[in-house]
Amino acid sequence: MIIVLGLILLALFGAPLFAIIGASALWGFYQSEIDLSVVAIEFFRLAEMPVLLAIPLFTFAGYLLSESNAPHRLVRLTQALLGWLPGGLAFVALVACALFTAFTGASGVTIVALGALLYPALKEAGYRDNFSLGLVTTSGSLGLLFAPALPLILYAVVAQQLGIGGSISVEDMFIAGLLPGLLMLLILLAWSYWSSRHVVLAVFSKSEAWAALKEAAWEIPLPVIVLGGVYSGYFAISEAAAVTAFYVLIVEVFIHREISLRKLPAVMREAMLLVGGILIILGLSLASTNYLIDQEVPTALFAWLHERVSDPLTFLILLNIFLLVLGTMLDIFSALVLMVPLLLPVALQYGIDPVHLGIIFLANMQIGYFTPPVGMNLFIASYRFDRPVTEIYRATLPWFLLLFGAVILITYWPSLSLGLLGRN
Repeated sequence: MIIVLGLILLALFGAPLFAIIGASALWGFYQSEIDLSVVAIEFFRLAEMPVLLAIPLFTFAGYLLSESNAPHRLVRLTQALLGWLPGGLAFVALVACALFTAFTGASGVTIVALGALLYPALKEAGYRDNFSLGLVTTSGSLGLLFAPALPLILYAVVAQQLGIGGSISVEDMFIAGLLPGLLMLLILLAWSYWSSRHVVLAVFSKSEAWAALKEAAWEIPLPVIVLGGVYSGYFAISEAAAVTAFYVLIVEVFIHREISLRKLPAVMREAMLLVGGILIILGLSLASTNYLIDQEVPTALFAWLHERVSDPLTFLILLNIFLLVLGTMLDIFSALVLMVPLLLPVALQYGIDPVHLGIIFLANMQIGYFTPPVGMNLFIASYRFDRPVTEIYRATLPWFLLLFGAVILITYWPSLSLGLLGRN
C-alpha cells in the first residue's frame, strides 16, 4: 500500500509517466514472484512487429512538413480553390488542419503551425473573433481519425499485442476512421457555412488557383501515395511510411530547400524524442498489461460493471463520459497504451467490435483535447493567441457541442465505422 501511495504522489508531483508505469509493473511482478525479465521480453516482442516501423517514419515525415513552408502552400491552395464559396476560408482552415494533423499526429502542433497563419486570415476576411478562435482551436484535432494518423496505428499495435477480439490491422483502423472522420468534418463545414453567411466572398481567380497548384505540386501527391498505396494493397503500412518519409525528405530538403542539411539532424532529433517517449511508454505498458491480465483485473472489472450495467448501450454512455474526462488529463498516446488493455476485454464482453471501440476511443479523445476546464488545446490556444482561457472556453463551446453530437452518432451507429469493412 505504501508503494502504491508513493507512486501516486510521484505522479502528482510530475514524475515521468513511463517511470510510474514501469515501477508499478516491476513491483507487481516482484510481488507475484515472477522473473523481472518479462519486462525486457515485452520490449523484444514490440521490436519484432513490422508495423512498428511506421511510427518513427510517419512522425519524421510529419515533423519535416511542419518545419517547412508546406502549411503555407496547403492553405494557399485550398483558399484558391475554395475561397469563393460561402464560408470558404473556414472550409480551408478545417480541411488544412485535418490534413496536417493526420500527417503530424499531434493537434497541438497544428494549432501552433497553422494557427498563426489562419487566425489573422479569418479575422481579415470578416469572420467573428469568437468563431475564428473556436475554429482554429478545435480543428487541430480533426485529423486524428484520418490515415496515417499515429493514434490509429498505435491502437492497432496495442490491440494486436493483447491477442483478443480477432485480427485488428492498421489497414482496418485506417478504413474504419474514414467515415466517422468525414462526418465530423462535414458537421463543422455545415456549421461554418451557416455561421459565415454575412462574410463577403472572395472572387475565384484562375491565375491564383493555377499558381497555388504549381507551388504545392510536390505536396499534392502525398495523400495519394499513402492512401492509394495502402488501400490498393501495393504498399504495406511500413512500406507506405518509408516511401512517405523518403518523398517528404527529398521534396523539403532537396527540391524546396526549406530545411537545410545542417538543420536536418535537429528535426530528426525532435521527431525521435516523441517516438522514443511513445515506445518506452508502450513497452512498459504492455508489461504492466500482462501483469493485470495475469491478475485477472479486466475480468474483475467486467464482473463489477456487469452487476451495475446490464446492457451495451449504458456501458457505451459511461465509456463516452469516462473517455472525455480522460482526454482532458492524458495525451492520446499515453491514454491508448494505458486504457485500451483494460477497456478492450470488457468491451468485448458487451459484444462491442474492437475496431468500433478504437474509433469511439479516438473520437472521444479527439474532443477531450478541448473539453473544459483542462483540455490541453485550450491552454495551447490561450498561449498562442494571447487570450484568457475563459475566452477560449466560450469560443469553443459550440464546436464542442457539435462534435460531441458526432461522437454520439459514431458510438451508437457501428456501421459508420464498420460498414466499409463489411463487419456491421
